Amino acid sequence: MAVKAYKPTTPGLRGMTSQDFSAITTKKPLKSLTVIKKKHSGRNNMGRITTRHRGGGNRSFYRIMNFNLAAGTTATIEHIEYDPNRSARIARILDQNNQYHYILASQGMKVGQTITSGEEAPIEAGNRLALKNIPVGSVIHAVELQPGRGAQIVRSAGASAQLMAKEGDYAQLRLPSGEVRKVHIECTASLGVVGNEQHQNVKIGKAGRSRRMGRRPTVRGVVMNAVDHPHGGGDGGRHRMARAPVTPWGQKTLGFKTRRRKSTNKFIVRSRHAAKRKKG
Repeated sequence: MAVKAYKPTTPGLRGMTSQDFSAITTKKPLKSLTVIKKKHSGRNNMGRITTRHRGGGNRSFYRIMNFNLAAGTTATIEHIEYDPNRSARIARILDQNNQYHYILASQGMKVGQTITSGEEAPIEAGNRLALKNIPVGSVIHAVELQPGRGAQIVRSAGASAQLMAKEGDYAQLRLPSGEVRKVHIECTASLGVVGNEQHQNVKIGKAGRSRRMGRRPTVRGVVMNAVDHPHGGGDGGRHRMARAPVTPWGQKTLGFKTRRRKSTNKFIVRSRHAAKRKKG
């Protein structure tokens, strides 16, 4: 997949790039696998804003994904489709029981290709197997963290993990962040790299394009008044903060640890921050 550039005929198009949709084979999603996506504009079930600067945007439908393809499934890829809800492409597959499913499209996946799931599946890109049946050193994606729960990590465009080792009931995976983590060998994963690998190189180019994505404008704290933000105020001089960066409510941001699930620390073999610590 390449990145499409535009001629600078307007200020908004100057520097703008977009995805190349040549790999997409149909523009119409399967109606039985789509549901209306209700907008919550960053609000939780109590109506309180938990994610700021969200709202508006184009109307979209959610594609019902199958992140837990049953063992013994043999399916044929019918279409590669665009999904507005994720960075990766999705593949529409038809299994041996004439049932349709949406799965993540891996790099190199083509229409007419046959994919399988289960212990007897060959070691080929797109097939889904348990970690115990995948050779060490293989590149994988859509990895389970709990057997039977379905793919939970390594699902975004261009992402991949590597199977580093197997010891007893656990396999060691090197995740895209650099973290080495233990995962049970009964967990399943798909072979290959998630497609649409150039997604991160797309430049939005203008404010209106962000608004159509449902992203509202963000104002920096240093340009606010002191009453509105801890970074605000000043006499119009340099925008230098006299304190550590904080949120509008005083919570520290850069370097402040907010991870709450400490119970899974025992599965981390090597932290994603280990390389940074060595440099320091």
